[in-house]
Amino acid sequence: MTLDLPGHGDASALSATLPEIARLVLDALPREPFVLGGYSFGARVALHAALAEPERLTALVVVGGSRGILDPDERRQRRERDVALAAHLEAVGTEVFLSEWLAQPLFATLGPRAESDTRSHDAHGLAQSLRLAGTGTQEWLGERLATLDVPLLALAGELDAKFVAEARAIAATVPGGQFAAVLSAGHAAHLEQPEQVARAIEEFLA
Repeated sequence: MTLDLPGHGDASALSATLPEIARLVLDALPREPFVLGGYSFGARVALHAALAEPERLTALVVVGGSRGILDPDERRQRRERDVALAAHLEAVGTEVFLSEWLAQPLFATLGPRAESDTRSHDAHGLAQSLRLAGTGTQEWLGERLATLDVPLLALAGELDAKFVAEARAIAATVPGGQFAAVLSAGHAAHLEQPEQVARAIEEFLA
């Protein structure tokens, strides 16, 4: 099952904070135990959902995930940048914003795979997602992850140094955590090296 998160796709009219999104995700998924996975924003949502109801998960996979920002001042500055970015998104529209977003060094290795008719087109919905659920709004999860009793695989593209460090830290903090680097990939590792990512997940689940 894949879900459109609030502000995105068919859920573009919904606005919610990270804890609220985690609750919406858990309410939408089957009651029987499941494996939960997420990429980037989705990985942050998945971590919140796992912390909320760990007993419902058989395993957790995060790609390019983040524990949040530990320093309160840095977190506030990031929140302010996200609010400004949201206003810019609404001003220029999704097409221009996406081009600017993908021009960041973070996505330098992604290439033309980013072109897709399934992208989100609702500027206000995406802006609300930045305002309410951007990294600047997220509580620091570092210590809480040590209580997470769920087998976890944290993946990151080897060329994405910041998120490699995050993935290593997440895997080291969660008692059942494992880390794996995706070779020849940046932040969007699952798009750049889909077979390698799929193989890593399959081996982990096996």
